[in-house]
Amino acid sequence: MTKRDLTHLGEHGQARMVDVSAKAETERMARATGTIRMQPQTLEAIRTNSLNKGDVLAVARVAGVMAAKKTSELIPLCHPVALTDVQISIEIDPALPGLRVEAVARTFGRTGVEMEAISAVCVTLITVFDMAKGVDRTLVVSDITLVEKLGGRSGHFKKG
Repeated sequence: MTKRDLTHLGEHGQARMVDVSAKAETERMARATGTIRMQPQTLEAIRTNSLNKGDVLAVARVAGVMAAKKTSELIPLCHPVALTDVQISIEIDPALPGLRVEAVARTFGRTGVEMEAISAVCVTLITVFDMAKGVDRTLVVSDITLVEKLGGRSGHFKKG
């Protein structure tokens, strides 16, 4: 890979926002996932909504949506994107033990929503961390990844 292959570098190596004005507007979608591991009793407290801070899953979902909407404010070279949909799903997985989070972001535009989906997963997970850290010091956020994207010049990508 050369500097020419890196779209966020200008001709002299300086960081820059990519010019997307010549790109066609298409339907865009990105799906990202991640996990948070915890003690079984912490997972049970989240499942039964018995933590003192309130409904962990509801608060985490809202935080994830808010993060997707604010991605361009957090990541310097991201374009502001008019999202048409953000969905956050949180699955309780006793085998971890912990939670599996998936975020799907959609838009119709000139640039993709991969960073919005990844930001949504990250903030959903760290919101759970924040709400459960008082009862569990073993929390581990991990495995954050883009698993699918659709739209744009590169087309459809789906992780193996």
